[in-house]
Amino acid sequence: MCGIFAYLNYLTPKSRLEVLDLLVTGLKRLEYRGYDSTGVAIDSPDSKNIVMVKRTGKVKVLEDAIKEHFSGGEYSEPVMTHIGIAHTRWATHGVPCERNSHPHRSDEGNGFVVVHNGIITNYNDVKTFLAKRGYEFESDTDTEVFAKLVHHLWKTHPTYSFRELVEQAILQVEGAFAIAVKSKHFPGECVASRRSSPLLVAIKTKSRLATDHIPILYGKEIRPHGQTRELPVLPRSDSTSEFMPEEKEVEYFFASDASAVIEHTNRVIYLEDDDVAAVRDGTLSIHRLKKSLDDPHAREITTLKMEIQQIMKGNYDYFMQKEIFEQPDSVVNTMRGRVRFDGNAIVLGGIKDYIPEIKRCRRLMLIGCGTSYHSAVATRQLLEELTELPVIVELASDFLDRNTPIFRDDVCFFISQSGETADTLMALRYCKQRGALIVGITNTVGSSICRESHCGVHINAGPEIGVASTKAYTSQFISLVMFALVMSEDRLSLQQRRLEILQALSNLADQIRKVLKLDSKVQELAKDLYQHKSLLIMGRGYNFATCLEGALKVKELTYMHSEGIMAGELKHGPLALVDDSMPVLMIVLRDPVYVKCMNALQQVTSRKGCPVIICEEGDEETKAFSSRHLEIPRTVDCLQGILTVIPMQLLSYHIAVLRGCDVDCPRNLAKSVTVE
Repeated sequence: MCGIFAYLNYLTPKSRLEVLDLLVTGLKRLEYRGYDSTGVAIDSPDSKNIVMVKRTGKVKVLEDAIKEHFSGGEYSEPVMTHIGIAHTRWATHGVPCERNSHPHRSDEGNGFVVVHNGIITNYNDVKTFLAKRGYEFESDTDTEVFAKLVHHLWKTHPTYSFRELVEQAILQVEGAFAIAVKSKHFPGECVASRRSSPLLVAIKTKSRLATDHIPILYGKEIRPHGQTRELPVLPRSDSTSEFMPEEKEVEYFFASDASAVIEHTNRVIYLEDDDVAAVRDGTLSIHRLKKSLDDPHAREITTLKMEIQQIMKGNYDYFMQKEIFEQPDSVVNTMRGRVRFDGNAIVLGGIKDYIPEIKRCRRLMLIGCGTSYHSAVATRQLLEELTELPVIVELASDFLDRNTPIFRDDVCFFISQSGETADTLMALRYCKQRGALIVGITNTVGSSICRESHCGVHINAGPEIGVASTKAYTSQFISLVMFALVMSEDRLSLQQRRLEILQALSNLADQIRKVLKLDSKVQELAKDLYQHKSLLIMGRGYNFATCLEGALKVKELTYMHSEGIMAGELKHGPLALVDDSMPVLMIVLRDPVYVKCMNALQQVTSRKGCPVIICEEGDEETKAFSSRHLEIPRTVDCLQGILTVIPMQLLSYHIAVLRGCDVDCPRNLAKSVTVE
């Protein structure tokens, strides 16, 4: 949801056209986050002003405008030091239009320009304060108040440094945000900060960095009334308070996501809430506005393990298509180094030390949103069986609305692909304050949920660019299954069941490949369904989560109405929807609820319904109830959901293509939901 990308070169010759190319490429890497408008800001040829270009629509529209606007030879002259900022906006305050697009400026002279993710909740109060001092506003956004507030502080406190101006502005705004600011009054400098919205700094030098940590400054805290108060400096072994590479030439990147910087460097620093990162004269410093006892003395420079090929489409038409077909590898990567098939053992290093405490808990709570919530529903039954603990599955937003009672002997799992989902993160903090043990299940190293959990499991699905989650769902599913197996490893009565599941896990990748071979058959099915206005998906037991997830995928990608229905509830209302024109898809597998599913199937066919059936290979009895069916390999009941969800992913993909929808960036949606 929104994307920030900024680039600063220090003593590294780059023309403004090269900087613009870097900015546009960075925005393209962030397109998957969801957006409706774009913009860039760079220095003018005489370096005395800031030039902005903003457009509504895709990055390609901005790219074309840049080619038209910056065609002069003066933009091809190299400059030794320059800062450019860029943004993709997902509208919150104000409709999508150029006037509301980022960057936003402080005044007609473009003294300060800012890009911003998130929401400034007290922007009306700040706007009223500034309006009384003569400021006129050009947009309907909350972001503009920040640029004008920094300008106001610059006029009233002319001796403040750029960083101090931004720090004081941050102290006077509320909400969740990530920001990057540049100014013509402070050329060659950039200041960035975050609060409950992801932001990182990447460093590129010609040689290996001399340090893996950047010490944090606590020297002074700027108060809202303009005075300063000395704060105690935390003891640290290195008295250096700033980062400067051994060679003077250095390039810095500020981004919402590592995918935007990986083609340039793999050395990044993930900022924490209330960190303020400032670059001046090629030197990076990180300051904190608030000090807490558990603050580390330094921020670690992390080496990314991502490869540029992972965020490229390759030979596929869409990222989502690529990610669906990556699932044989992604589930293996989730299990790699953790499942030891030769010894029938599971090792989850991220939670190993906490297993005794988890076994003593009163209940397990699985909390997530959307697809992550469905992965919890999919594994709840197995967790109840193998842990013999009460397992509660919660939607994060509803969980917070109810002020749910949480106890110190609860264990709360927070599931999020991005690790930045706003509702899930707020629920995490709610539970943590009440003393519960927090376990994070994420796909993003360095994310907020990853850092704020006591322990956790990284699902290792690899970068997921398509907004509609696919391989992250199956990897979350596998991660929770592995946790259930760890919890039951010392239960003699469950050993046969564990061996059955472990054997099925060893065959899973090959079975997924077999399911993916149904692609052409699913495509033909999509041709029959794509002109309908609705689709019902029915199942029960371990496959109910597939119904929910399949319906969500159809809604996300195709804009069709779709509903996942518990087959046991059919006669309690949904059966009224069934007739000879209503498309119905039913999941009927040979598992403990097979007879009940067959009853539901006969109820549908007796009402002139013509369901498409997902069944097991060779199940002639089930196939007889429909002329259209998709056959999947047989596996253990608790893993059926991984195989049955893949045809639903393929179906939603093909329907979306046939309907002319944007598969990777569905309308109104964002990959990472970082605001409520």
